[in-house]
Amino acid sequence: MMMNPTALLLAAALGITSCSGIPITPRQGSPFVFTGANEACAELGNDVLPGQLGKEYTWPVESAMRKLMDTGTNTGKYAIVDPHNFGRCYDEIITDTSGFKAWWTTVAPRYKDNSLVIFDTNNEYHDMDNQLVADLRQAAIDGVRAAGATQQYIFVEANSWTGAWNFIDQGGVEQMKNLYDPQDKIVYELHQYLDSDGSATEWMRANGKKAILGETAGGVNDQCKQAVTGMLDYLSQNTEVWQGWMWWAAGPWWGGELTFPSFCDLCDEGRFG
Repeated sequence: MMMNPTALLLAAALGITSCSGIPITPRQGSPFVFTGANEACAELGNDVLPGQLGKEYTWPVESAMRKLMDTGTNTGKYAIVDPHNFGRCYDEIITDTSGFKAWWTTVAPRYKDNSLVIFDTNNEYHDMDNQLVADLRQAAIDGVRAAGATQQYIFVEANSWTGAWNFIDQGGVEQMKNLYDPQDKIVYELHQYLDSDGSATEWMRANGKKAILGETAGGVNDQCKQAVTGMLDYLSQNTEVWQGWMWWAAGPWWGGELTFPSFCDLCDEGRFG
C-alpha cells in the first residue's frame, strides 16, 4: 500500500503503545538487562473502523502518553514506543518505505534527548514479503537516526507474527541479519507463548545478534506457571543472546488470565528483574 508520510503518521498512530517499568540495571540476582510489561494504550477491539471511542476502540490523550513516558524514564527506567498496527492500514499492507522512514523521522525527535526511550520499529508483521519486512525495518532505523536520536536502542521484529517458534523457517532471517545501525544498538525482538522452539537462540549467537522476548504470557494455573518458569530459566542461561523479556499485557481492555495475576507471582519470585 503506497502512502504519503502524513497518511502513514495517522495510520501508524492508531496502534501506538508504550511500555514502561523496565529497570536500567537488573535487580540483584537477575541476569537480564530488560524486564517489564507491555502497557496497551490504544486498543482496536474489532473491525469497525473508525468506530466509537470507548466502544470499538480506546485511545490515550497525548498528555497521558507523555505522563506515562516521563514517569518511567524520570525514575530511571526504559520506556518503549512502537506503532502497533502489524504493518497494516485499513487491512492493507504498508509498502511505502520512504513514508515509514518519514513517520519515524517525525516521531523520534520528541525523544531524541532521552536515552531511556527505546524505539520498537513496528509490531508483529505477518504474511508479508520477507524483503519488504527487512526494508521497512531498515527504513525505520534510518529514520530514527536521521532525526538525531542516536543514543537509543532500536528493537526490530521479524516476519510471521514475530514468533520465536518459527523464526528460522518463516521469519526472513536471511534478510533480517543484514540490518544496519551505525550506533550498533539493534536488539531483535521475538514473541513466544510457550509453543515449540524455533532455534532462534542459536541463530542469534551464530550471527552475533542480541534479542529480547518482547511478548510472553501464561494462564493462572500451575502448569502454565511451571512452563513460564522453565522458559525464563532457559533465557537466564543464555543471556549472551537474551537481554530480557516482557509480559503481555496490561491496559484498560486487558483483564483475564494472561495478565497481572500470573505476572505478579513471578515478580514475587524475583524473576521480574
